[in-house]
Amino acid sequence: MSNANQDGCVASWCADDDWCTVTCTAHLIGKKWHPVIVHRLLEHGPLGFNALKSEIDEISSTVLSSSLEDLEDNGLVNRAIVSEKPFRVEYSLTEQGASLEPIIDAMDEWGERYLDS
Repeated sequence: MSNANQDGCVASWCADDDWCTVTCTAHLIGKKWHPVIVHRLLEHGPLGFNALKSEIDEISSTVLSSSLEDLEDNGLVNRAIVSEKPFRVEYSLTEQGASLEPIIDAMDEWGERYLDS
């Protein structure tokens, strides 16, 4: 069940505020692992659960599963069953999710410039 409507827009809870777009975008990708998941899917294309988990060593399976479900509910990630036996699922970005690329790239560039490694 997706929170995105037919236009690809996500339901907004602050529609009358001039800062709404920033707040709602931050709400969608502001959770700790969401931008990392989007970044890895942008970088590698569609990935199975285990492949995605190996790209993000520090994340637990439970948190990854919950994060993917949240991103899917918000219309940013697709979940497709690739095979039934053995059961395999693949995750990819929706068009809306892929459109986050300039934001994720800007976050990466800002981090490279201002954060100590």
